[in-house]
Amino acid sequence: MRTSIKPLLAGGALLGAAALVFQLGGEPIVAADHLDPPQRTSPDADDTPDTAADIADLYVFFDGTTTKLILTFAGPAPTDQPATFDPDVRYFINVSNDTDRATVEIPILVQFGEDDSQPGDQFGVRVSGLPGVTGDIIGPVETDLMQDGVTVRAGLFDDPFFFDLQGFRETLDTGTLSFDSSRDFFAGQNLTAVVIEIPNNSLAQGNNVIDVWAETLRLGGQL
Repeated sequence: MRTSIKPLLAGGALLGAAALVFQLGGEPIVAADHLDPPQRTSPDADDTPDTAADIADLYVFFDGTTTKLILTFAGPAPTDQPATFDPDVRYFINVSNDTDRATVEIPILVQFGEDDSQPGDQFGVRVSGLPGVTGDIIGPVETDLMQDGVTVRAGLFDDPFFFDLQGFRETLDTGTLSFDSSRDFFAGQNLTAVVIEIPNNSLAQGNNVIDVWAETLRLGGQL
C-alpha cells in the first residue's frame, strides 16, 4: 500500500519468507501473510505450526498529526481462543526514513512476558526503540499504554483482513474470476495485534519516503 507522510510506504514481511512480491512505485517488496510460509505456520502442512511467529498483516494509517502502525499475527483464530503472547518470539517493526530505503533507522522491538505485578497468566508487553520515547513502554496487555506522546496496545482483535478464499480457489481451478464480495473467509475470526500510535514528526525526516516492514524472530533460530 502506498500513502504519504512524505509519502509513506508500507509492506509486511515474515523473516526468511518470500511468498509474495509486489511492485509499488517501481520497487519490489517481499511479503508474507496469514499461514505463510505454510511449511512452518499452517496446520495443513505442519502438525505443530509456529502460530506465534506467523505475521498476518502490517497496516500503516496516518492523519495530520499521528501515524498508526498495526502489526497482526497468530491468526486467523476462533473467537473462543485467547490472544497469543510468546516470550520466545521477537517482533520487529522496521522504519526507514532516509534516502537509502533498505536501511533501518527506527527498529521498534516488541516482546511479551509475564507481568510481574500480576503473576500467573497475566502477560505484559515491552516496546523498545520508539522514536521520541525515553526508555521503553512497558505494561499489561489489553491496556492502552501512553508515554511521551506515544500510545501502545497489544491484545486480541477481530481480524480486519478481508478475503474470499473460496473465490480464490475457484478462480485457480477454473481460470474464471469467481470472487464474491459478500464472502469473507476471515469474518468472525480473531488474531493478536500490536497497535502503536506515534506523532508524525517523530517518524518524518524532511521529505524522504518512509518505508515500514515487519519481521519475526524466534529465540534459538531464525524463522
